[in-house]
Amino acid sequence: MDTNPEDKLHSQQVYVCDDVLAERQLACLEVLYDFNHTRPSEAAKRAELMQQLFAEVGEGCYIEPPLHANWGKHTHLGDNVYANFNLTLVDDTHIYIGNNVMIGPNVTIATAGHPIEPILREQITQFNIPVTIGNNVWIGAQCVILPGVSIGNNSVIGAGSIVTKDIPSNVVAMGNPCRVSREINEHDKIYYYKDRKYNE
Repeated sequence: MDTNPEDKLHSQQVYVCDDVLAERQLACLEVLYDFNHTRPSEAAKRAELMQQLFAEVGEGCYIEPPLHANWGKHTHLGDNVYANFNLTLVDDTHIYIGNNVMIGPNVTIATAGHPIEPILREQITQFNIPVTIGNNVWIGAQCVILPGVSIGNNSVIGAGSIVTKDIPSNVVAMGNPCRVSREINEHDKIYYYKDRKYNE
């Protein structure tokens, strides 16, 4: 029985990259090239290309070019996802992004890793573990989210964080490695930034 060469991408096991995968990946990258070369006035064309590029695209999604992706077709977008410049999706397996997610500039979401064992790396081996980002999450600029991480609903990831472990819902987390700083609370209903209050 024939197996799909792409099955190994989603196995979460170590595998060797090959020419068949590289050829299939190239087809995805052609669509990505077209997306990144749209003009600012070509919103309808961008939306159409996003439908070709991604596994799923919800309503009201907007990604600011340039976008970088290993495949594109393994990324699932909920409704109203916004990503600023230079989002990098290392989507060798699935990335799930929920509804109303905001992503700052220069963020990397990576599902792929390589063995620490040098001989295996010489053989161009890798493994891929899915990443899940919940609903209403804000990921600050320059964050890196590593393979296998889940981020819970409503949480905020501070700028420059390296997210190596799961982050629960309803928290502010930051740092390298990223750790929970505090829960989102009543204070956040009064102050929008440090000591700056919302207008009544």
